Amino acid sequence: MASNFSFKNLAVLALALFAFCFQATLGEVTCEHLDQDTCAYAVSSTGKRCVLEKHVKRSGEEEYTCRTSEIEADKIKNWIETDQCVKACGLDRKSFGISSDSLLDSRFTQMLCSPQCYNSCPNVVDLYFNLAAGEGVFLPKLCEAQGANARRGMSEIRSSGLVAPGPASGVKFLGVAPAMAPF
Repeated sequence: MASNFSFKNLAVLALALFAFCFQATLGEVTCEHLDQDTCAYAVSSTGKRCVLEKHVKRSGEEEYTCRTSEIEADKIKNWIETDQCVKACGLDRKSFGISSDSLLDSRFTQMLCSPQCYNSCPNVVDLYFNLAAGEGVFLPKLCEAQGANARRGMSEIRSSGLVAPGPASGVKFLGVAPAMAPF
């Protein structure tokens, strides 16, 4: 009977410890604790976006790590993107970095602007909205152009109205000129 009592106590203690640990981690996304299958498109509990990085060891073995970037999501925290959104938006979980160049790919833009992505995946839309804005493109206008006439819309975005103009004057290099080689 004594051994049965201690087994019950041990079981209750283990259950309480599990519940405590589970509650301590519930709702807290820490990029550095995510694996390569959940890292990309995740947002930490601090609102910073997670980024997947690949390192190649001297042995040639590839190692993947997830880290917190300095990019902040707009009003989104504690978010691990769903597989449904990754698929609906034409994304790849194993992507390293994100480029605004993808917005010029009509197949990608079509998936991003699809109702399945645009209306159901706020994290992805927020990310690409900000990427587009960084290039002077208004994502809703891009999606509108995509729906009407994709080729025409993309050429308009590349050439006129929807892209912010470049610098007014030439780019100035502020650096030290290289030293001349001795004779």
